[in-house]
Amino acid sequence: MRDTSLVYPVDGQGRVLLGRKKRGMGLGKWNGFGGKIEAGETMRQCAVRELREECGLIARTQDLELVAELYFRNVDDPEWSHAGIVYVVRNWKGNPTGSDEMEPRWFSVKMLPFNQMWQADCQWLPLILQGKRIRGTINFSADGDTVIGYEFSEMK
Repeated sequence: MRDTSLVYPVDGQGRVLLGRKKRGMGLGKWNGFGGKIEAGETMRQCAVRELREECGLIARTQDLELVAELYFRNVDDPEWSHAGIVYVVRNWKGNPTGSDEMEPRWFSVKMLPFNQMWQADCQWLPLILQGKRIRGTINFSADGDTVIGYEFSEMK
C-alpha cells in the first residue's frame, strides 16, 4: 500500500474535526482526513488535497503541523503495511462539508467518539492533541481492522 497522510483540523475553541468514513477502509469509523499519496506529491501536498476532497477545507502546506510519524503494520500482509504521517492544522479557508467519502463533525477533546474509532486512536490521538509529537507502530491482524498491538514514543 502507498504511504498515507492524516490531518486533524483544530479550531479556535480547541474542537477537533473528525470525519465518519462512508466507504472503504475504516467504514463507519470516525477519523482524521487523509489518504494515499499520489505520484509527484509531497506528503504535505497529499494531506492538503485529501482535506479539501474529503471535507472541503482549504489549507496551505506550510500551515500543517507535523505531529506523528506512524507505521501501520499488518503482520500477515506486508504489502498492506504503510507509513502514515499525521498533521494538525489550525488555519484554513471554508467550512466543513460532507463528501461521498466522509461525514464531518466537530468534537470537543473531552467528547471524542473513541468507541467508534480505530482501537489505537484512543492511545495516540490524545497525546498529539496535548501538543506532543510522537512516533510509533500499530500492528493489525490479517483482517486489516483489528489492532493487536502498538508502541509509541515521543519525538524530540
